[in-house]
Amino acid sequence: MKTSFYQYNFEALTNLLIENDLSPSGATLLYNWHYKQKKLKPCTHNVALATQNFIHEHFSFSMPEIVDVHESKDQTVKFLMQMEDGQKVETVLIPFQNKYTICISTQVGCAMKCSFCFTGTQGLKRHLKTEEIIGQFIIADRWLRKHRPEDQQLKNIVYMGQGEPLHNFDAVKTASEIFLDQHGTSIGVQKITVSTAGYLPGLIRWNEEMPGVNIALSLHSPFEEKRNKLIPINQRYPLSEILKCIDLIPLKRKQYIIYEYLLIKNYNDTDVDAHATGELLKGKQAIINLIPFNPFPGSEYERPELAQVEQFQKILESYQLPALIRGTKGDDILAACGQLNTKA
Repeated sequence: MKTSFYQYNFEALTNLLIENDLSPSGATLLYNWHYKQKKLKPCTHNVALATQNFIHEHFSFSMPEIVDVHESKDQTVKFLMQMEDGQKVETVLIPFQNKYTICISTQVGCAMKCSFCFTGTQGLKRHLKTEEIIGQFIIADRWLRKHRPEDQQLKNIVYMGQGEPLHNFDAVKTASEIFLDQHGTSIGVQKITVSTAGYLPGLIRWNEEMPGVNIALSLHSPFEEKRNKLIPINQRYPLSEILKCIDLIPLKRKQYIIYEYLLIKNYNDTDVDAHATGELLKGKQAIINLIPFNPFPGSEYERPELAQVEQFQKILESYQLPALIRGTKGDDILAACGQLNTKA
C-alpha cells in the first residue's frame, strides 16, 4: 500500500531512501520539487531511475480537493477542502500588506467544545493526518499563485483553524518540521504559530518535542469560573496549571508568548476583567491579541462596542503589556476567528 510523500519530514525521507539502498540526495531533489516549486506530479528531473521506480511503487501524492471557495470583500479567502475519505475542513487565507497568512485546520471538528467557537458545535470527527495539514498549505498556495499572482506571497502559518492543534500533537509537530525545513518551504520559526485552548498533555510535550515555533494561548478570562464556561477543558486542565507549563517554555530574543483574549459583551470585557488580566500577565514576555467576538448562527454571545475594546486595551497597556486589537477579516463569509464549521 502506498504512503503519502507528504507525511515524511526531511530526516525521515532521507533515512527511508538510505534504508532502500537509494541515494540520500533524492530527498533534497524531492523536497525542492514538491515544497519549493509546489509541483504535484512526481519528480523525474535529475532523479536516479531506481529512485523514480521506488517513488512510483511506494508514494502517493494525493492532495485535498477544493470543494468550495468564498472570497470576502476584504480579500480574505475561505476554502472548503475535502479529504480522500470525504471529510471536509475549512482553510482561510488572510490578507495583510500584500501578503497572506494561512489559517490551517488540524482536525475535522473539535473535541474542546468552546462555547464561543462555531467549530465546537460540530464535535470531533477525527484528527487530520500530517499530509492533510500540509496539503491545505500547498493547495491554498497554488490557488493564490493562479488567481492572485500580483500578491501571491504566503508568509505566515497559524494553526488556528478547526481543531485543537495540541490534541493532534504528532501531526502538527511533523507538519511544522516540514514547513521549517530549509530544503522545502523554509518558513521561519517566527512565522509559524500554534494556538491552543490549554490542552495540557500537549503543552507538557512542547519543550522537548516541538520545533521552536510560536505558541498562542486562548486565555479569554483570568478567572477560572468564567474560563470554565468559555473553555470547558479548563475544568480538567485549569489555567493555573496551564500558565505554570507555559512559563517554562524557553523564548528566543524578540519572541513572546501570545495570549489571545476574545472580548464578549457584558461577560469578560469589563475594567475588572482587564485589571485582573494585567495582574496575571504583568512582567511576562507577552503579547495580547484582543479579538472582539465574531457572531455565528445560534451563539448566545454578542460583540462588544469598540470603545469598550479600546478601554480594555488601555488598561492592559498600563501594566506595560503590549495589547493589539485584531482587525476582523472575513466575517461576511464566516471566515473570522471562531466562525469555521463544516457540519453538513
